[in-house]
Amino acid sequence: MDRINAILDLFFSFKAYVMLPIIIFAIALILRMGLRHSLLISLRLAVGFASVFIAFDFFVDTIGPAVESISRVRGLDFPVLDVGWPPLAAITWASPVAPVSIPLILGMNLLLLALGLTRTIYIDIWNYWHFALIGALVDNLTGSFWLGLVAVLLLAVYSFKLIEWTAPDVERETGLSGISASPVSVNGLIPYAVVMDGLFERIPGFRKLEYNPSRHGEGKSGLLGEPMIIGLLIGLLLSLAAGYDIKGVLETGIHIAAVMFLLPVASGLIGEGMQPITVQLREKVEARFPGRRNLVIALDTGILMKNRSVMVTGLILMPIALVISLVLPGNRTLPLGDLPNLISVMALSVLLFRGNVFRAVIAGIPVVVTYLLIASKMAPLFTALAAEGGALETTGMEITAFTDGGNQMRFLVYELFQGKIWSLFALALLLISLFFTWKRYKRTAGELQTG
Repeated sequence: MDRINAILDLFFSFKAYVMLPIIIFAIALILRMGLRHSLLISLRLAVGFASVFIAFDFFVDTIGPAVESISRVRGLDFPVLDVGWPPLAAITWASPVAPVSIPLILGMNLLLLALGLTRTIYIDIWNYWHFALIGALVDNLTGSFWLGLVAVLLLAVYSFKLIEWTAPDVERETGLSGISASPVSVNGLIPYAVVMDGLFERIPGFRKLEYNPSRHGEGKSGLLGEPMIIGLLIGLLLSLAAGYDIKGVLETGIHIAAVMFLLPVASGLIGEGMQPITVQLREKVEARFPGRRNLVIALDTGILMKNRSVMVTGLILMPIALVISLVLPGNRTLPLGDLPNLISVMALSVLLFRGNVFRAVIAGIPVVVTYLLIASKMAPLFTALAAEGGALETTGMEITAFTDGGNQMRFLVYELFQGKIWSLFALALLLISLFFTWKRYKRTAGELQTG
């Protein structure tokens, strides 16, 4: 077990933009795509993902001081620090559940694929940690290694189906066929989004309201159809609230506008790299399993950031999340390290809303509220596990992660294993919403096939 953990530590010490392209390169060679073609595909993927990471790091470096300054200028005190996802990943890989999770999830994926119970091919190994984290938490809660693995499989199978059911929305809104977003932090929100979309459709007048930069662009939506303009405005708003001087205000606005320009460009590279291998992989698997058609490749959310509506929704939700955090009873953290992740976690939901930013933002507000409350509640556990695993030095402050630490699906599974009564009612509601999600998927897939 120690040797396996050492190998895993080495494997996951590489960034996702190094590890995933290596995996894709190997798959491309196995598919006999040729050395030159395989190398170019992998390099485009690597550069695209690296650019996304660089842009997000720059984003955090830009807004982090502004958010901290807002807290200081307004005399606010939040005892829990939002440090983002890295300590949670460290907690995951320090758990004995983690080494077994990788082959277990791979095996389950292949078994379900062979039995015709899923069309998802989950090759994004980096994001396996999203599943393994719940295993680590349940193992810590119950002291049972096996219950931890059961929790891992529950979340993985849930994600497999939602990846499959959201592929038509991705194709309709982005033109990318046979691809969807892999993280459960992203696809896990889809049943909720389906219910909200159905509700919006039944409100007279409201259902006609639309703001869709992805379809209209600058020509029809004016300047507000351009993510760079939204980025500039959000940057100016944050820096003014932080009490910056004119130099700081203008620099912050330009920095965030630049990020909003760069992220779609990087996403375009990822799409260029993945589309050929997606087609080839689907053809090979479908040839091996003739009854398996329209297979879906699960990839990181970076592929969706070319969509204007995805970018604009995340940007608008950021200041909204900050305002909510200031007034929400029970909240103990100020979104910081995970704040830019709002672009990612809402991405699939935005596509399900057909790029309507108005609907996505309204639906995103309750999501933000639950993130804050869950992240605050889970902070003592995350802090203790991070310190125990050596991922955190004792500073006297508790830590959490705004979106990943406040993930609703992981929290529901965790509460189920504690036997909380409310979680059983929540599970029943989830199963009902999954039925409506499946019905919507069948309808959307049919619409695509008929043109």
